Amino acid sequence: MLSGKNILLGVTGSIAAYKSAFLTRLFVKAGANVKVVMTPASKDFITPLTLSALSKNPVYSEFVANNKGEWNNHVELARWADCILVAPATADVIAKMANGICDNLLLAVYLSAPLNPPKGGKLAPATLPLRGGGEEGLSIFVAPAMDLDMFQHPATKSNLKKLESFGNIIISPDNGELASGLIGEGRMAEPEAIIKFLSDYFKKKAPLAAKRALVTAGPTYEAIDPVRFIGNHSSGKMGFAIAEELAKQSAEVTLICGPNSLSEKNKSIKRINVVSAEEMYNQCLKYSKHADVIVMAAAVADFNPIKNEKLKIKKEKGVSSIALSQTKDILAELGKRKNGVLLVGFALETENEINNAKKKLNNKNLDIIVLNSPSDKTGFTHDTNKITIIDKKNIKKFELMSKKDCAKEIVNEIIRKIK
Repeated sequence: MLSGKNILLGVTGSIAAYKSAFLTRLFVKAGANVKVVMTPASKDFITPLTLSALSKNPVYSEFVANNKGEWNNHVELARWADCILVAPATADVIAKMANGICDNLLLAVYLSAPLNPPKGGKLAPATLPLRGGGEEGLSIFVAPAMDLDMFQHPATKSNLKKLESFGNIIISPDNGELASGLIGEGRMAEPEAIIKFLSDYFKKKAPLAAKRALVTAGPTYEAIDPVRFIGNHSSGKMGFAIAEELAKQSAEVTLICGPNSLSEKNKSIKRINVVSAEEMYNQCLKYSKHADVIVMAAAVADFNPIKNEKLKIKKEKGVSSIALSQTKDILAELGKRKNGVLLVGFALETENEINNAKKKLNNKNLDIIVLNSPSDKTGFTHDTNKITIIDKKNIKKFELMSKKDCAKEIVNEIIRKIK
């Protein structure tokens, strides 16, 4: 559940700061992207170098980055994050968070996370614009760490309740031996417990939790002989980006892909490799039976050789022509069988783009069709694309953006349809 999440870890001046190293390591191991913001006092307990090495990112602690006067932009840091975790959170920092005091970079980042308008007299959890458009919740977690009497003090209890009223989520401390030698509540929760807490939270919150998605990606190769084939230049980048985004939103993803050099980052994605259109057809029919969402992003060959030579064709023999037959239309077949499944197809058009895409949407019984507009910055080998998302009622055009951002827009549309 944490794979692909952008996690901003705030570290404050507590003896429990040593646990932030374990936390960072566990987040990275889970596939999360981690950036660390330290208060000045926290550097007395753990070095920025340690956390930078573990997170594989620079560590932020000052408003001014270096002697050149470059600014550590607290607003950008807040908008980069999917969640903010302050762990350990001292009584001092909790009090400042609760009362809007902003005397260090971490507190500036915290206050830069915009909140929803009040509902029923309380502030809902913070939300931020999703990169590429739409909305995505920014959750803020606070893991207190302090001595027993400090934690039990009415001021601290009041500040924690105030943070909860803002929509912040308190990760209760453990009961055990404290730095003072006292036994009681105040120990920061163990890193493994925090990881599980966040993972369970995102799993429950994710819009596609318990949904099963089937995605296709890449080309198909149609054999002429053992060493030659008919194919295309599809890289699979768009299909892989969609699979990753669906998995990030908690969908159970099966990825059927033709020959390519890509690898899935999210370990939960089930990958099935195929070569030919016939193999992709068979696997799609097999896994579509249990799918809630199907996204057909693969560039399946339209034709294959009628005759597949068992031995390599010798150059001396020559080939004057190759007889071709049409491959099975996987998308049309899934459209006939979909039975409540949300079906997404793709179209690449060079003329009458919208009209031709709409015809394909209707003829193949699709719920959504994604129109690709070819240019010198889009296409199989590029990391960018320019798409139009079309359904039976709406047409949404987007400017040129990364395929990763295209995937977010497509998945956002899937989520809206499911809701």
